[in-house]
Amino acid sequence: MVPKPRCCSTCGSCESAVCQTLAEPSLLICLSFSFSPDANAVSSAPTRSAATGMEAPLPGVSLLLLLLAVGWGSRMDAAWAPSPGSCELVQSIMDCTGRWLSSIPGNLRGDTEELFLDDNTIQVLGNASLLLYPQLWHLSLTRNRLELIEPGAFLSSQGLEVLSLTDNLLFTNYSLTAAALSALPALRMLDLAGNQLREDMVSVLVSNLSSLESLSVARNIIMRLDSSTFTNLTELLELNLEKNYIFEIDNAFEGLQRLQRLNIAYNYLPCLVGFDLTQLRVLNVSNNVIEWFLTLEIDDLFELEVLDLSHNRLLFFPVLPQKSKLHTLLLQDNRMSFYQRLPNGTSLANVTMQFLIIDGNSTNITTVRLWDELCHSNLSSLRLLDMSQNEVWGLPDEFLAQMPSLTHLKLNQNCLESFHLSEEDPLAMLTELDLSQNQLVELGVKVGAGDILPSLQLFNLSTNRLQALPPGIFTRTRKITTLDLSYNRVDLCPQPGEAESLACVDIRGVETLTHLSLAGCGLQGMDGRPFQGTSLVHLDLSDNRQLLSGDPGWLQDLVLTLQVLSLRNTSLSSTAVDLSALSSLVRLDLSGNCLAAFPASLVRLRLRSLDLRDNCLRALPQDVARVPLGSSLRELYLSRNPYNCCTLGWWDALQRAEGLRVPDGPEVTCSHGSRALSPGALPQPVLQGCRWHEADLALLYLVLALPTCLTLLVAFVVVLLVVKEKLLRMVKSRCGVSSPY
Repeated sequence: MVPKPRCCSTCGSCESAVCQTLAEPSLLICLSFSFSPDANAVSSAPTRSAATGMEAPLPGVSLLLLLLAVGWGSRMDAAWAPSPGSCELVQSIMDCTGRWLSSIPGNLRGDTEELFLDDNTIQVLGNASLLLYPQLWHLSLTRNRLELIEPGAFLSSQGLEVLSLTDNLLFTNYSLTAAALSALPALRMLDLAGNQLREDMVSVLVSNLSSLESLSVARNIIMRLDSSTFTNLTELLELNLEKNYIFEIDNAFEGLQRLQRLNIAYNYLPCLVGFDLTQLRVLNVSNNVIEWFLTLEIDDLFELEVLDLSHNRLLFFPVLPQKSKLHTLLLQDNRMSFYQRLPNGTSLANVTMQFLIIDGNSTNITTVRLWDELCHSNLSSLRLLDMSQNEVWGLPDEFLAQMPSLTHLKLNQNCLESFHLSEEDPLAMLTELDLSQNQLVELGVKVGAGDILPSLQLFNLSTNRLQALPPGIFTRTRKITTLDLSYNRVDLCPQPGEAESLACVDIRGVETLTHLSLAGCGLQGMDGRPFQGTSLVHLDLSDNRQLLSGDPGWLQDLVLTLQVLSLRNTSLSSTAVDLSALSSLVRLDLSGNCLAAFPASLVRLRLRSLDLRDNCLRALPQDVARVPLGSSLRELYLSRNPYNCCTLGWWDALQRAEGLRVPDGPEVTCSHGSRALSPGALPQPVLQGCRWHEADLALLYLVLALPTCLTLLVAFVVVLLVVKEKLLRMVKSRCGVSSPY
């Protein structure tokens, strides 16, 4: 099924709901809201017995202990679970991952510098645990059951720089663990992800780690950040807060003057207002519930290079810094549109919005003229802009003119009905333009003396409502290599000079074009030479059911270059087209057709991949593995065909073929009566029945004819004996000679 453009039905409701609101100055309020963390996120915490007050292990750990007890009781082989202490040493790196250790081994080499203890059952890191390893600088205790690090645990490891404590239970005794961490003056990287930590616990744990450069507290239960959360982290460069429950941030990053990378993805932030982190280079706030993004109006240069606002609820294009180094802006999967002009022609260029910002006891009303703010944003360094999966029905005037450095523009899955290009648009650097899955009925091009999109290499127009493209458009895009016109009602111009008079697409003479997709375009028996002058390597003609109804002469211009051809679902029969001339072909898709016999024209080709799924094949040639095709094939798809279980010699030959892979082999079945069986596991009665069918037919006919011949011979003898006397008398009377008695 052809995918439908997203939000086309939403644009109407957007116009009535949002745009009517914009028709006059509006008042929007950004408030903090409370959020209860998912109960499942906390349910994995250990429980304590009401009788003893002791901690009860999780059900999975109980089962593990039970299995170990059973194994030891039955003296299981040691290979089932490595014995504690059987670590692997590579130079000064000790790997003790998954060794069922309950404590750090004391028999390791004293010059160990990196120690990996992941996937063990360590609960406590004692004061004496690391005494024997003074040269340690990297320690990983990921996925243990660590509840406590005693305050003196790191006194002998003052050189520790990297510490990973991911997926443990540090919330249990976090204050004592914080005391232990404070004894690490050289610690640069700390990973506390997945420890069920609240924001107050995080604040205590990192309060004395002024040397930290990278901190991860992802996958915890942090809800709110303020100025007390990350105090004293003056050297921090990277902070990961993803997959928490953060709904409010109040001056939490003011003291992080060196912070360059900030990840707050997968949280519950409703808005970002007054963004002023000028030193930040990468900001990821994807997968939140953000409705607007407003940068603080200052003249300072922002170092921001990458901004990810994807998978949010943005209604407007973000208000970006006036001075920045932004080169990547990700806005896909939002509710964004432009309101300078509505589809009905109404102009909203002078509309203002008022944002009421409530911060504690103080309130601030910010008035924004959305379109002016957009125009003042500095997009001159932008190279990648992704606005896919939004509700954009048109781009504002001069919007693209602000982006002279743009190389990748993604506008797929919007509500665009037209898109206009001209020589005045300074998109000389654009190499990829994706307009797929819109409602385009027109691609407007203002052609002059110069080139249009001179650097364009990939042009995706699939799944629209186009019927033609402007004549000569591809003679102005001199570097285009990939063109996707799938699922449009377009046709190719068959002869020179017809592009002006017919509604068609002319690609003749486009020498740089190597990849062309025309799937689902309703092509009917292409005439003439539509591919003349091209160097196509990859051609997709699938889902055109009447494609092969005419003269296949259009293939002659592809003989020397074509390597990949898809004729899936084109009603192809065994004799419909001769592909033997395509000597360069290496990959061929013939799935979903009506092939009742293996096409003889394929035997001489040297394909590396062939797809024959969903046809009507009863068998393949017995010598398929020995012909040139069989010797070159490396990948063959055969499933969903009604093969005969009694003619599987070809299957056995394929299994013995060296270097040949049948990826869907487990799905291949053969038919025997009404049963569908696996060719590699035929029941004995079926094999016996097949042997009878495969017997020598001459012998079979002889066996069947012999009883009939014997019956006729006996009948003849009986008749002869009965009529013998009468026959002799008749002969005697006729000859007139007496016979002695």
